[in-house]
Amino acid sequence: MSHRRILSCFAGLAAAALAVPAVAAAAPAPAAPSVSTASTRAAYTGSPQDEAATKAFYDAVMKSARAKQAKAAKSGQKLDAVTVTYSVDAPTFASQISRSTQIWNSSVSNVQLVEGSNYDFYYTEGNDSRGSYASTDGHGSGYIFIDYAQSKEYDSTRITAHETGHVLGLPDHYSGPCSELMSGGGPGPSCTNPNPDATESSKVNQLWANGKAESPAAAFHTAR
Repeated sequence: MSHRRILSCFAGLAAAALAVPAVAAAAPAPAAPSVSTASTRAAYTGSPQDEAATKAFYDAVMKSARAKQAKAAKSGQKLDAVTVTYSVDAPTFASQISRSTQIWNSSVSNVQLVEGSNYDFYYTEGNDSRGSYASTDGHGSGYIFIDYAQSKEYDSTRITAHETGHVLGLPDHYSGPCSELMSGGGPGPSCTNPNPDATESSKVNQLWANGKAESPAAAFHTAR
């Protein structure tokens, strides 16, 4: 079964982690700084159901990561970093996915992303009025969906890196500045930063310390 057919099975369970605003604001002049405002954040605040689905995705990936850790321990190996494996069914964004993987792998040390078979999650693409998001079926199968329309308005590498941040346990923080990756679309289309800041990298390393991850329940805010 192709990933796109699998994707149809998840319809209704998807979480809008970075939704496209109903009316896109005009991008400011190139020289203008990207600042998060109430108006730029308004259309990006997810529902409690969205938040729950994003956390479920993280939990599903963590279940797989812990199984890998246990298997390594049984064979007498000690993993310096947990490997999270992904697959790509989004050819349009292959280079952006590769770039976001490089960014995250160079930003953190306790978890590494690797493309391969027997994957924990996959990337796919298409059209969706909700924009791009991370989702799960609640049973260990997750994916990141990248929306065509949104990627034309917002930086596609930032979108990909942002959604991957959810896999690594980070919540949305739309009120943050452009320098925060998880502020997502909050700062507006002029923000093209694809890199997590020091606090975000530190949080991921903390969650995945020593090959183990603490539950990020407290990190997932309640949507307002």
